[in-house]
Amino acid sequence: MDPNRKRAVRLTVALTAALVLATALVYVSFSAGRDEFTATQLLNRAKPGGQYILAGTVVDGSVVHINSSTMTFKVIDPHSSKTVAVRYSGLVPDPFAPGRAVMVTVNDSGGSFVGQENSLTTKCPSKYQTAVGASD
Repeated sequence: MDPNRKRAVRLTVALTAALVLATALVYVSFSAGRDEFTATQLLNRAKPGGQYILAGTVVDGSVVHINSSTMTFKVIDPHSSKTVAVRYSGLVPDPFAPGRAVMVTVNDSGGSFVGQENSLTTKCPSKYQTAVGASD
């Protein structure tokens, strides 16, 4: 077989394999993502035994520490006044506080929501706000 033809066949096979692998990687990346739900969406769509990612803001005055590792708090929908109570055990991020935006993975236990251990994350609003005195 001609050496130039061998090179062309190898190149075609290598490019085809790379294309198949890239397509598989993109498919897995997009299918692995999960949707976040607001309190309203969660209340409307949740089914007992389901697992969901709840996103919203911690309601002022709703954080109650049951013991050293368990607490309850409410998350409010930023677009309505509906709230969801969450019972959570696990590590609590330092910036966690009432009024902060949070995300937590919850399991629907027949109308009550239990946070998956160590799934609570927060974001510090100061990172996303304009500094006082900054000019536009």
